[in-house]
Amino acid sequence: MKSPRTFEEQTECIVEALLSDLLGEDEWFASRSLETDSFADSSTFDSVIIASRLRRLGDQYNEDLEQPARRVIAEMAKGKEFGVMVDSLSKSWSSLNPGLGYERAFLAVSVKLLAYLSRKVPAVARQIQLVELINGNREVRGYIETRGGWENFEN
Repeated sequence: MKSPRTFEEQTECIVEALLSDLLGEDEWFASRSLETDSFADSSTFDSVIIASRLRRLGDQYNEDLEQPARRVIAEMAKGKEFGVMVDSLSKSWSSLNPGLGYERAFLAVSVKLLAYLSRKVPAVARQIQLVELINGNREVRGYIETRGGWENFEN
């Protein structure tokens, strides 16, 4: 397996580990050992550990997601509803908690909403374009990159 070098490739590995964990798939353990074997000893990138950190961050978001999740499910055919919902909830939550910051709120809300959808409608969770959502958000990407990349996320 080629080691993920770019931000986009790393994000894809992290989201895959997160989804596999949320959906209870065993393949994420296999991909973890493949990843670990493919990196030089100096690398600190481990998608499973980073996915776990994202889940912990998501656990901080305690708002009710029933209504937003229903809207996402109903609007999946349009393709953008998940991102719109995450952005809206993130802005709302970060404005109520100024120390949190939009970027961390965005990551927490997206993970929490994805976890909720994984429990309620697993087939929908696989359709969510979380990789593109994170990679396409300049603020979130900048936040992660200015802190040294994914490998330093929440360290």
